Amino acid sequence: MHIDNLTLLGTSHIAAQSVQQVKKAIEEDKPDIVALELDKRRFAALLSGSKGKYTWKDMKRIGFKGFLFAMLGEWAERKLGEQVGVKPGSEMVAAATLAKQKNIEIALIDQDIEITLRRFSAAITWKEKLRFVWDLLTSFFRRKVPFDLKKVPNEKIIQELTGKVKQDYPNVYRVLVDERNAYMAEQLSTLLSRNPEKKILAIIGAGHEKEIVDLIQIRKTPLFSYTFEYDEE
Repeated sequence: MHIDNLTLLGTSHIAAQSVQQVKKAIEEDKPDIVALELDKRRFAALLSGSKGKYTWKDMKRIGFKGFLFAMLGEWAERKLGEQVGVKPGSEMVAAATLAKQKNIEIALIDQDIEITLRRFSAAITWKEKLRFVWDLLTSFFRRKVPFDLKKVPNEKIIQELTGKVKQDYPNVYRVLVDERNAYMAEQLSTLLSRNPEKKILAIIGAGHEKEIVDLIQIRKTPLFSYTFEYDEE
């Protein structure tokens, strides 16, 4: 998707296809800035290969529920990555590596992960926690994934998956998707306004792409001004 001098590339964090798409986009588009769906902590962890593991001390800052979610999320993504032979976040590593090789500026546009996890700890309800446990347990008996993990899911599948999460986990969706979309849209809008002559390539998860585009478009739309006329008595 394109907005002025900004191109958004939706990816899957465990798809080999995404790695190739990222490399092709950088080589062919020759952007001046590569924006990544990462914060400083996750960026450093990916490049160092340390995975950014959390300790029990971190739990005090992000909350037990956020801590547990981070652990389970990392485990699930790693297991899915093992199925397709791709380490989670490989497309982000490829983008950062190629950008550094070509002296392209890198912008980190995602919200600080600790803020997101603290918000998660505060937002998730008992109903969502119980549903999460149930879904986790039943997932062991549902081995089939509704799309090819080696490829980026199409728009229809993305809408189905995000729609189900939004329905089953409304508060989790708000924190993990809506709030981060708003944050990243603001960061990209700022990049656009400060770099009107530069080409920007934003690499983000495919599930975030459409809403971020919509939010940027809204920010670009000038506010309407209304003139109210009153009848004089």
